[in-house]
Amino acid sequence: PLSPAAARQPIHHRSINCKGYQREDGLWDIEAHLRDNKFVPFHTQTRGDLSPEDAVHDMWIRITVDDDYLIHDLEAVIDASPFVVCPEITSRFQLLKGLRIGAGWNKMLKELLGNVNGCTHLVELFGPLATTAFQTIYPQTRAKHQQELEAHPNKKPILIDSCHAFDSKGVVVKQYFPKFYT
Repeated sequence: PLSPAAARQPIHHRSINCKGYQREDGLWDIEAHLRDNKFVPFHTQTRGDLSPEDAVHDMWIRITVDDDYLIHDLEAVIDASPFVVCPEITSRFQLLKGLRIGAGWNKMLKELLGNVNGCTHLVELFGPLATTAFQTIYPQTRAKHQQELEAHPNKKPILIDSCHAFDSKGVVVKQYFPKFYT
């Protein structure tokens, strides 16, 4: 846990909740929900005064992907936002259909949906959503990945260099993927 904090008063709370589901048709649904609220009253120009129970932001994303993380369908919803124009941008997220979550994903998101071309909060939500997709799908398709590794022994596994633990110079790669240890 964190060390003890200084005396303080809570002001803002952001909750992000992500879930992964295996569908009957063999695809995967990955859902993410972001909710912001204040612990103190908050005034907005378009919604007026918000109480601590009211959401400043309440946003949802559901992607439907296959075993290779290709996006087959996507839904983005903004139930609450500080401005009435915010929900107008959700249809733009359809640009992600047909794209694959993988290397360069965050860069691609910023290019397609960054700044005025998207919603900052929904774009940020795709980070934990992508991680949830990987955490949901990869363990369930481990046998498939093992077969691919055996069929293509010189192909670097997707995990290598994806984080500190899977550093190609590190002890985990040395133990589990010695061929790719550098």
